[in-house]
Amino acid sequence: MNLGNLLKISFRALSNNKMRAFLTMLGIIIGVASVITMLAIGQGSKVSIQSQISEMGSNLIMIHPGAGQMGGVRLSRSEMQSLEMDDYDAIRENVTAIKHLSPSVTSSGQFIYGSNNYPSSLTGVNTEYLDIRVLKVDDGTLFTDQQVRSSAKVCVIGQTVVKNLFTNGEDPVGQVIRFNKIPFTVIGTLEAKGYNSMGMDQDDVVLAPYTTVQKRILAITHLHGIYASAVSETATFEATDAITGLLRTNHKLKAGEEDDFSIRTQEEISSMLTSTTNTMTILLACIAGISLLVGGIGIMNIMYVSVKERTREIGLRMSIGAKGRDILAQFLIEAIIISITGGLIGITLGVGASLLVKWVVAWPISVQAYAVFLSFLVCSITGIFFGWYPAKKASELDPIEALRYE
Repeated sequence: MNLGNLLKISFRALSNNKMRAFLTMLGIIIGVASVITMLAIGQGSKVSIQSQISEMGSNLIMIHPGAGQMGGVRLSRSEMQSLEMDDYDAIRENVTAIKHLSPSVTSSGQFIYGSNNYPSSLTGVNTEYLDIRVLKVDDGTLFTDQQVRSSAKVCVIGQTVVKNLFTNGEDPVGQVIRFNKIPFTVIGTLEAKGYNSMGMDQDDVVLAPYTTVQKRILAITHLHGIYASAVSETATFEATDAITGLLRTNHKLKAGEEDDFSIRTQEEISSMLTSTTNTMTILLACIAGISLLVGGIGIMNIMYVSVKERTREIGLRMSIGAKGRDILAQFLIEAIIISITGGLIGITLGVGASLLVKWVVAWPISVQAYAVFLSFLVCSITGIFFGWYPAKKASELDPIEALRYE
């Protein structure tokens, strides 16, 4: 019997039981739609994280004091004073893989303008910090190297600070705000960046010359951190290794001694977050894949019932010349039609559900072609795998016994 006739017989058999065929497809439909939606959410989160990390500076290197001991007492990083300006100067002079470099000191407190006040942090940096963190001045200017050397009381503020201090729509540039009773002239505002992948408000920032924060606010000579950017992403590890060796030498650390500093890169943060996202995506896909398994079992069950119901029909067809392979092909084609049709409907629903999630919940979504192809492939294999046994049983029926079946 040719393929065309087998297809006609299969479609006729399924159309005679439309509701049963649809209910059989339902497991496949839900499974495929769930897999596509879950993978789209997971992949979208991964792409969003990578994009936000890139916006923070893909070549970023962060150097901070490490936890250590002093007089037998374990100190936290904030209490350690292991980074000095000498370290900054040494990195500047000796590490060729570094493109931009900035000291960093931070103080927390209340910013006051008129009757408004807002709690935030004042970060002391140099003029290269904006290049390192991929920040841009929206209005006004950044402080100059001369203002850094003179410890000028000037600052640049982020949009969150602008909204909380200048509530009447005043132009912040040129205004004087106070931080811990010390006046600072606002000389510029930063472009809005929003929240990053870790939920931190990147616009809640106030930048001033690091010398000003050191001398006028904190009265210290050490640094809270050093920020750098490598000449390229591929040079990040080279720069990190060079900085590690240089700081260990400067701090006179012996072999086997623990570093009194820590170095982190955006690559490490990206890898950690991506690994977590991948794990969650796989977990979600596995849970959704269970629906495909249930759908396959449903196909097997319905096809087995169909064989029982159509035993006399099978016996009649065999008695007029149909061979076992024709019967096998017929029932296998029916199972494949159910799984493929369910797969196509599931793909449509999965893509639609992904777009709906993006539109309603505003989650980052990225529907991947491989997810659609993989889901369709799996549902096709599911139809063949779970349809094979009932089809095989049908092909092995004895024609005489089948005709006698009640």
